[in-house]
Amino acid sequence: MFLTERNRTSEATFTLLGFSDYPELWLPLFFIFLAIYTFSVVGNLGMIVTIKINPKLHTPMYFFLSHLSFVDFCYSSIIAPKMLVNLIMEDRTISFPGCMVQFFFFCTFVVTELILFAVMAYDRFVAICNPLLYTVAMSQKLCALLVFGSYVWGVGCSLTLMCSALKLSFRGFNTINHFFCELSSLISLSCSDSSLTQLLLFTVATFNEIITLLIILTSYVFILVTTLKMHSASGHRKVFSTCASHLTAVTIFHGTILFLYCVPNSKNSRHTVKVASVFYTVVIPMLNPLIYSLRNKDVKDTVRKIVNTKLF
Repeated sequence: MFLTERNRTSEATFTLLGFSDYPELWLPLFFIFLAIYTFSVVGNLGMIVTIKINPKLHTPMYFFLSHLSFVDFCYSSIIAPKMLVNLIMEDRTISFPGCMVQFFFFCTFVVTELILFAVMAYDRFVAICNPLLYTVAMSQKLCALLVFGSYVWGVGCSLTLMCSALKLSFRGFNTINHFFCELSSLISLSCSDSSLTQLLLFTVATFNEIITLLIILTSYVFILVTTLKMHSASGHRKVFSTCASHLTAVTIFHGTILFLYCVPNSKNSRHTVKVASVFYTVVIPMLNPLIYSLRNKDVKDTVRKIVNTKLF
């Protein structure tokens, strides 16, 4: 009986409904999302290259930022191409193994990004509150361990949720009212008891949110206290310019995740969920390079030099 259910699940086919409710918007949405995704790829890969070639940017903060750009590039590339294809193709089907692979990599990189934001907040805390010990405290070895730990934790959370999802049973053709294999949408289609998987998803999402937000908020409380003790206006401006980009990116990303995953039995409509999902899967990866580059003189100077070299 168990093997029969497993066979039925592995043979199950899913159709991603996506934005099929609005056929008149398929073509405009295709070009909008294509432009956003192209800008995201260019921006994130450009940020990685910029940090790599400028020795001034070989610091812990930019080391973490380069990995943030890599993660943004990866998880937007897992979602956007399939979404673009589904906007112009009638066949929107995806197999159960394909669905699980998409979910695994997407979840891995999203959780990794959550951890990286917390790591970057800790880095800013050390830089501002203990500037004389910064190079010692944030050694290359520690930075590498923090980044490695972020990826390991992302993989661990993703494997846990995927193993739970693999125990669910699906039969025949299923319609996912989303544009990617999002776990809560899969759970709603299961023909077996999914309460444990639903609880696990809520627990993992909430735990990651609480822990990372606690680290971020604690870091910024200490930063604020240290800033208030400064008597020079230039010191205040320097702290603000250093932290503003990170705070902006954190607020946008965490706000969207909290809205989607950390409210049990959410009453949000599917249209609202889709719009919010587009925001954090496609738009935020495009915004992060802009947020971190527009306020940073070294990054802008390096980009300007690269452009001038290519043009002239």
